[in-house]
Amino acid sequence: MNADSLKPMRVYKITDKKDSVLLRNKSTYIKPNSKNPVLQNFIKRLYATVKDSMSMGVGIAAPQVGVLKNIIWVQRFDKVDFPFEVYLNPKIINYSEQKQTIKEGCLSIPDRSDMLNSRSKTIAIEYDTMQGKHKTETVESFTAVIFQHEIDHLNGILYLDHLRKETRNINP
Repeated sequence: MNADSLKPMRVYKITDKKDSVLLRNKSTYIKPNSKNPVLQNFIKRLYATVKDSMSMGVGIAAPQVGVLKNIIWVQRFDKVDFPFEVYLNPKIINYSEQKQTIKEGCLSIPDRSDMLNSRSKTIAIEYDTMQGKHKTETVESFTAVIFQHEIDHLNGILYLDHLRKETRNINP
């Protein structure tokens, strides 16, 4: 709360030992409350961080700025004008069998991107809004990848973990 709500926060990187340990922890439930000034300020600053020209991300999770709470921002490439939207307590409740191959990068893994072929093409998600509404939705294609990536962060998983799993499956 001691900084302007438009000021980006420091993104935690796996290249820093302390940051890396925090990024591997599971996040916890956040009580939706649109009247909570601390939550409002944090969500605005998380948005400022993902929109920051230094970051240029399409999504961000609270653990990436050192806060172990279930909050993510996702750029919705499946909607008009590709808006960023905030999600509280998001969970994937169904993964399609069909996978997609896509190049992934991460704000917390500097100067690297890799091809992954383990992301589901379609997912069903449930989440809370700031107003406390519980919703479900089906998401496809690249936007589904962003959700899978950001929700992984909430569970202490990085995309590199999927890459290692894929490599093990190819080279038993």
